[in-house]
Amino acid sequence: YLPYKETDVVSPLGVYGNTKREGELSVLNSDIDGLVIRTSWLYSSYGNNFVKIMLRLGNDREELGVIFDQVGTPTYAKDLAFTCLSILSKSNQDKISSKGNLYHFSNEGVASWYDFSKAIMSIGEVNCKVKPIETKDYPTPAKRPHYSVLNKTKIKNDFQIEIPFWRDSLKACILKLTKE
Repeated sequence: YLPYKETDVVSPLGVYGNTKREGELSVLNSDIDGLVIRTSWLYSSYGNNFVKIMLRLGNDREELGVIFDQVGTPTYAKDLAFTCLSILSKSNQDKISSKGNLYHFSNEGVASWYDFSKAIMSIGEVNCKVKPIETKDYPTPAKRPHYSVLNKTKIKNDFQIEIPFWRDSLKACILKLTKE
């Protein structure tokens, strides 16, 4: 597998993916000045998300089964927000107002949900055993891709941004959560 580029054919797997794609097309085909930034596996210290759920479950249980055969990149919402603000604050009007500009952003690196969970428990100092399981052993109504890594070359080149490694950003998020 290779990370998905912005020019790759899109084939959403369900309602969620289809509505995301419809939203992208609405912006890309409109006359407004703007761009679309795709992201993946978003989490933060706010709201309900995978990191907070894993920390809570890890503190409540001795063992968790987590999917190992779905691979992507966790993305800290703070890093995405910083990137959006950075793009808007620089003189990027030509790229923002060019019709059809689509970018990918996620933190650097690759992980399975299992890898992500193990890191959450380790960094959060939670004593919970994480067992790898297959997608078929954890059925959900929504289909998820087995590989959803995004190629970020275009956003890095067009806006000269450096993207943090997912594990470093996870440490920052968990540190913020433990201070609250």
